[in-house]
Amino acid sequence: MPGAAEAGLRAALIDAFLAGGPGAGARRAHLAGDASNRRYERLLPEGAAPLVLMDAPPEKGEDVRPFVDVTARLRRIGLSAPEIRAQDPRAGLLLLEDLGDALYARVLEGRPDDEAMLYAAAVDLLAALHRLPQAAEGLPPYDAAVYRRESALATDWYLPAATGRATAAPLRAAYLDLIEAACAPHAVRPPVCVLRDYHAENLVWLPERAGDARVGLLDYQDALAGHPAYDLVSLLEDARRDTSEALRQAMIARYLAASDTAPEAFRAAYAALGAQRNLKIVGIFARLWLRDGKPQYLSLIPRVWAHVQRDLGHPDLAALRAFVAAHLPPPTAEVLARLRAARSG
Repeated sequence: MPGAAEAGLRAALIDAFLAGGPGAGARRAHLAGDASNRRYERLLPEGAAPLVLMDAPPEKGEDVRPFVDVTARLRRIGLSAPEIRAQDPRAGLLLLEDLGDALYARVLEGRPDDEAMLYAAAVDLLAALHRLPQAAEGLPPYDAAVYRRESALATDWYLPAATGRATAAPLRAAYLDLIEAACAPHAVRPPVCVLRDYHAENLVWLPERAGDARVGLLDYQDALAGHPAYDLVSLLEDARRDTSEALRQAMIARYLAASDTAPEAFRAAYAALGAQRNLKIVGIFARLWLRDGKPQYLSLIPRVWAHVQRDLGHPDLAALRAFVAAHLPPPTAEVLARLRAARSG
């Protein structure tokens, strides 16, 4: 079987990478996967601290070089990105410091009263990061072309499966023009480092560390240079975890107090980038099922849709709101059933 042969070759490559390095002879345990083709293992060396193996096969479209670059940027400014202990970028293999299992989402399941404290620490980190525009120097821009490409996921994947009809080219073009028009007023100079997946499943609570280093960072390899509101949206409009209106407003106010951003302009940008991000996620979650056979993401779409509706409530987004209401069906039980049935093979 070609699949078995490829798996065997990959396993041999990993064994060779680990041999002679800090992970040599360590016990290995599956740790996690994600929506990408990356895979993680925890390594338990005898008498030493645990490590994490990132397995990101280049033949499956993965590239660890952006992760290495952004890790160096974050660590240079004192943030808790995991130290890279060994690397083979051509093979798509990294050996990382293990930041542990205290993901925000997991901590808050057992200690919900700590929510405001943990989110405040995450917001403070963003404010500190955004005061250092050099962290974004050389990163690709989060610009109109990216906004359009990402937003098309909703019309290319969610809409046809939800309606049973292919999306007409003029409808798709009109939607993307509205997205671009909504986001265009919020270009910033200088841009900041946007981590893009800054939420409770990618933040690790490290209370033994000090200041902003108490927030461990994961899954930031897609960082771009863009608007400071984007990661705040990612944190507060979480696709996997409910947040209250009171928490969202308190954390936006906290961020504004720590920055020199005009509140009205920032809130307008937050709504526009929130609508763009959440429409993109609706499309991504549909694609993860329809293309990749990962059904667990379908159940998250209603929460993301609620974020979309909240963002579209901003007065500046009236045209985009009208388009969505007219053409993108909400994820009712019937629509979700249609999505489940739409996957062929």
